[in-house]
Amino acid sequence: MKAILLLSGGLDSTLVAEMMAKEGIDLLAVNYKTPFCQCDKHSAHGCAHTALAVAGRLGIECRVINAGEDFLKIVENPKHGYGSNMNPCQDCRILFFKKAKEIMEDVGAGFIITGEVVGQRPMSQQKRQLNIIERESGLKGLVVRPLSAKILPVTIPEEKGWIKRENLLAISGRSRKPQAALAKKFGLNDYPCAAGGCLLTEPSFARRVKDLKDHGPFDMPNVNLLKVGRHYRLSTKVKLVVGRDEKENEFLLQIAKPKDYIFKAANVPGPVALGRGDFSKEQIEFSAKAISRYVGPNGLSPVEIAYSFAQENTPMFIQALPASEEVLKQYRI
Repeated sequence: MKAILLLSGGLDSTLVAEMMAKEGIDLLAVNYKTPFCQCDKHSAHGCAHTALAVAGRLGIECRVINAGEDFLKIVENPKHGYGSNMNPCQDCRILFFKKAKEIMEDVGAGFIITGEVVGQRPMSQQKRQLNIIERESGLKGLVVRPLSAKILPVTIPEEKGWIKRENLLAISGRSRKPQAALAKKFGLNDYPCAAGGCLLTEPSFARRVKDLKDHGPFDMPNVNLLKVGRHYRLSTKVKLVVGRDEKENEFLLQIAKPKDYIFKAANVPGPVALGRGDFSKEQIEFSAKAISRYVGPNGLSPVEIAYSFAQENTPMFIQALPASEEVLKQYRI
């Protein structure tokens, strides 16, 4: 029997992939790409990198699904609300399950397999939430969770004999010791993102997401901007992002829109800053002071700052004393 395996590439889904491959299940792995994955920041594939590696090792196909635009709609307005930060975990799982169901039906698979563990995540992996997610995704009884199956109701695949319940496990709770022991048994020594890799669960990043949701537009270009630099909210319609290193400076220059401001030190090395919105004279002056804070060895001397619209080659100049850290804190997101 063919099954769809939701494979993030993290520890739990990797263990399940190993277990189910040994059971002889015909697996088609599915990995979802979202704007908020941080499991593998150095890979061009993002979070899919480890999933593809796991699938390759086991000799199974892995499809990478870009769920970006659909996922943004959920983050902006989740039916089941947020977790402790801006993580809409239940709605996230429902979206992924619905997409997996479409693939399941398209390829003639019989059920879905996931690495979920009962009680591991408070918002999406309690028994009540697992039931809601299955029901709203149209997969009631068709989701097998091998790591926790023995403490959950018998599924349709188990009833039909497609998968043997006696070979499944009864792991629950937030401890990773059982999974670590199982990884050792399988000879797995390198499993990134053992505790998950969603930026929406990080308080500092969640503040940026909430700020964008409040001031918009909540779209992919603005979401990608959240991942770099120091962010300052100057008004409801004006925002400044200051690069922290050369890579971020280059990124800001690449994504700047024609009517975005670009600020940088005129004659000495320093950060690039992107200004988005209709800047007043005072906000331009503040931006120059903010950038000056990060120029030079001590951030105490006046700095000449050049600024212009992104696609203009004739900058204007302003002399600025560095802003104090206390002042910057008032505007930092």
